[in-house]
Parts: sequence; C-alpha cells; structure tokens
Amino acid sequence: MSAPLVLARRLTISGRVQGVGFRYALADEARARKLSGWVRNRRDATVEALIAGPEAEVEAMIAWARRGPPAARVAEVKVEPTSADCSDFEIVSTA
Repeated sequence: MSAPLVLARRLTISGRVQGVGFRYALADEARARKLSGWVRNRRDATVEALIAGPEAEVEAMIAWARRGPPAARVAEVKVEPTSADCSDFEIVSTA
C-alpha cells in the first residue's frame, strides 16, 4: 500500500479574520489534524497560512478556513499550490 499523497497549500484568508482568534483556532485545528506548516497575520489585514499533509486532511483544513472560528467572517480564501519543508505547525510573526 502506498503512502498518502502529501499536499502543500498556501492560503490567503480575507474578511474579518484578525482580532478574532483566527490564527490560534487555525493552528489548533491543523495540529489536531497532524498537519505541518504555519499561520500569520499580514499587514494588509489578511491571514496567511501554509498547510501541508495528507491530501484529505489539507482539503478538510481548507474547508475549515472558509468558515473559521465563530467570531470570524471569512470573505474569501485564496488557495495556491506550494512546497513545504515543515515538521510541525506554528504561529509565526506578522508579515
């Protein structure tokens, strides 16, 4: 049996996504799914994340990001293919 396909995606999430616990909720969700990558606020009021792991879990994480935590109001999630070399999931500094 072959190993699951590992997928990496960069997400740019816009709407009311800063000041509502989005980064922390996304990090908790990603860690629960055993994904690797990072999440950060951006100066343009978006949240950016890189998520990597099994295809089904990455797709589920993208679906979660389209909703976000209860206080968030997600307007758009841009998804781009990328490469990743991460071993865990962390919150990183604002860009």
